[in-house]
Amino acid sequence: MDAESAKEVAEGKTVGVIQVNEAEVKAHLGERVRQSVEETLNGMLDACPDAEWRLIFALARLGGLRVPLEILGLTWGDIHWAEGRFTVHSPKTEHHPGQESRLAPLVPELLPYLREALERAEPGTGHVITRCRLANQNLQTQLRRILRRAGIKPWPKLYQNLRSTRQAELTDRFPVHVVCAWFGNRAPVVMKHCLQMTDERFRQVAQKAVQKAVQPPSAATCRNPPAEPGPKEETAIVASGQQVADTGNDLSTELVGAGGLEPPTSSL
Repeated sequence: MDAESAKEVAEGKTVGVIQVNEAEVKAHLGERVRQSVEETLNGMLDACPDAEWRLIFALARLGGLRVPLEILGLTWGDIHWAEGRFTVHSPKTEHHPGQESRLAPLVPELLPYLREALERAEPGTGHVITRCRLANQNLQTQLRRILRRAGIKPWPKLYQNLRSTRQAELTDRFPVHVVCAWFGNRAPVVMKHCLQMTDERFRQVAQKAVQKAVQPPSAATCRNPPAEPGPKEETAIVASGQQVADTGNDLSTELVGAGGLEPPTSSL
């Protein structure tokens, strides 16, 4: 599918996209990337020189793609607008059977930058990223220039930390095995290198503990405390026990059953 055909598909109704609210999933940047999501995302996008660079940054930060190979391999035919997903071709994992490519969610935050690039694409264009494909263009160097323009201090492993930050955010909202399938990696690697403990987690746990400790008893419990058994009830309980004693049956057997609490097993 070329850019012209993709425009026609993109004009249709997009369904099935995963709703990921950036305000709800504040970045868990850990010790490696300390900038907030707003500072990194909005500041970087504003500092990008053109639509193609905005899309490069968005694919790394919001799509979690590896740079440069996965981004440069993306074509307009890989964008499945109606299904709310896109195909990622992964040279890093292609030597593993069945891991030549994967499907990733077409999250709503990514759509404006894809559509902007699609509108600017020349007819017949196949690849999503076109002008930054030259061998002499260093995406790391250009990203550092954009960071300086945005007034943001560069962090170690620029693109790798963009990707790991996004994976940590999505793992807060979706099962880890699902997110690993989207990102093309394995849970043990993610747990070791991508997921970071943050101060916000400690605050959330502490706040819940305080709320539980100071929570007053319910009004119904205060108004209606458990009643002590009356004389008639005590007589009934004694009579019931006496009846069991007279018949020679064990009370625990009557309540639990002859099989007891353990599940039945076959005889040895």
